[in-house]
Amino acid sequence: MTRIALCIDDFGLHEGIDNGALELAQRGRVTAISCMVGAPHWGAGALKLSEVREDRVDVGLHLDLTEHPIDADLRSGLSRLIAASAARALDRRRLRGEIDAQLDRFEHGLGRAPAHVDGHQHIHQFPVIRDVLVEALLRRYPAHRPWLRRTARRRAGAAGFKPWLIEQLGSAALTDMARRHGFAQNERFLGVYEFTGDAAGYRERLEHWLNAVREGDLLMCHPGIDAPAADPIHAARTIEYGVLSSDAFPDLLARAGITLAPISRIQAASR
Repeated sequence: MTRIALCIDDFGLHEGIDNGALELAQRGRVTAISCMVGAPHWGAGALKLSEVREDRVDVGLHLDLTEHPIDADLRSGLSRLIAASAARALDRRRLRGEIDAQLDRFEHGLGRAPAHVDGHQHIHQFPVIRDVLVEALLRRYPAHRPWLRRTARRRAGAAGFKPWLIEQLGSAALTDMARRHGFAQNERFLGVYEFTGDAAGYRERLEHWLNAVREGDLLMCHPGIDAPAADPIHAARTIEYGVLSSDAFPDLLARAGITLAPISRIQAASR
């Protein structure tokens, strides 16, 4: 059987995401959850999340500078952040403070360090941000480093502009840094799409991704229960939750020869 991780992003953003993530985690349908600690529902969600078993689900920080950073003055639109990071125009001192504040809030909420770190809209891999992030993680967790999300897309038959663009925004540079400093990473990254289509379309995408994975890959998802209409991808969240919670999902895994496991456990077994 091929072992991969299935990760829910955006925990803490609203109650619908939190409830969906917690239910799927308890049922063994996902093996990682990434948390937005500056988001409105983080405090209430963290209390419930502490009940999820660490050996079954990697719980990590979803570093956020575009929606709910702790320092509201740092909030930036994605396009602007991409441009500023590419120009190396970000304030490292303020960025260091924000990253430490988000790590502090994660630790306070769960009583432990994050199992992994990634970024909302994949900002963790951007220039300057990745440098300050890796410095912070080395300083704070010298003995037990969290794994870092790698956004390298699958090569064989890979298609689509969005997965290519995400990879180009810093995957290779972050991978090089991770290797030099001893951070584990997932192998390849799947689950990217435009959040369009119906349940049948998502099942088809999911089956396609599952048939393309290899050991240690990470499949991203964004499910939610009763997501509010104000959420720009509320329809996609409802659809994803319906597919992942369905009786058909374990059959999809079985047909593809896949077992879900946390990246931390996959990496430990391969050493």
